[in-house]
This record gives sequence, C-alpha cells and structure tokens, in this order.
Amino acid sequence: MSSPSKRREMDLMKLMMSDYRVEMVNDGMQEFYVYFHGPNESLYQGGVWRVRVELPDAYPYKSPSIGFVNKIYHPNVDEMSGSVCLDVINQTWSPMFDLVNVFEVFLPQLLLYPNPSDPLNGEAAALMMRDRPAYEQKVKEYCEKYAKPEDAGAPKEDISSDEELSEDEYDSSDEAVVGKPDP
Repeated sequence: MSSPSKRREMDLMKLMMSDYRVEMVNDGMQEFYVYFHGPNESLYQGGVWRVRVELPDAYPYKSPSIGFVNKIYHPNVDEMSGSVCLDVINQTWSPMFDLVNVFEVFLPQLLLYPNPSDPLNGEAAALMMRDRPAYEQKVKEYCEKYAKPEDAGAPKEDISSDEELSEDEYDSSDEAVVGKPDP
C-alpha cells in the first residue's frame, strides 16, 4: 500500500461491500458508524448496535477507536461511554488487521467470551463471576431494552414488517371486508 489514506479507503470499501451497514459522518473517511448484530448462539443474538468507528491519521499502523453507541451490558464495555476494552484493538493491533476483522472476528469474540478479570464495567464483571444466571438475564434485558434495530438508529426498511404494525393498528378482521351477508 502506498499510503495510510489509500489503505483507509480500501478497508472502508471492503467493510461497505460486506454485510455491514455503514453510515458515514461528514465527507471524510475517518469517522463512521457500523450497524453490528450480536453473534448467533450468544446472549447478544438478535441485538443490533450502532458502533462508532474513528480511524486515526496513522491507520492502519494505529488502531481504530471503537465504541458502542446504544447501551450494552458487558464486562469489557463501559456502560456510559461505550468504550471497548479489547487487547487486540487497544494494545496488540497490527497493520495486518483490517476493519472487517474488527466486526467479523474481534467484536463477536468479545461478546462470546467476556473477560471479567479486565473489566470496564465492574458491576457486570462482578455479577458475571458471582451469579451467572442473573448476569445472563441482565444481558438479555439490555438487549431487549436498548438493542432493537430502532434503538441502533436503523431505518424502517431494516425493521421486519412484523414489527411495523401491531394488531391494533391494522384491523384484518373479515367482517370489515365482507359486509353484511346476502338475505
């Protein structure tokens, strides 16, 4: 690669061509949001998070800054700021990694295998170690409360049609269509 800006462009295009929805901030390629779905067969399955990504000028030689925008209950994610505590992003980043690695490998691994011994959310870490069923219940509550597609800022077309109209809003009873029976 001839320069960090070319690499930034290439990595961002690769991410946009994958299955992730990317929303740019301003005209630059340094700040954007990625809509991240909780990994299958995890406590976070079904959840959708808007993840803020900032690429430093020295990217890919310096790691991206990653943070959850909507709340997530996890020992290694700060509940208030959404900051992520993940060694591979914060300490052992290498230019061999790219943005797709962050969303296909690093974040799913973080959610599947939390590390309560290195917490950013001390309450979540303590609960996980002390009472695993209560921790799992709280994770699920947060997913239901804060990680629905609309909580992540997903537009209506990303929300399934089942969620758009409730039974009360759309009356599909037969008598309204059929009318009175013939005598």
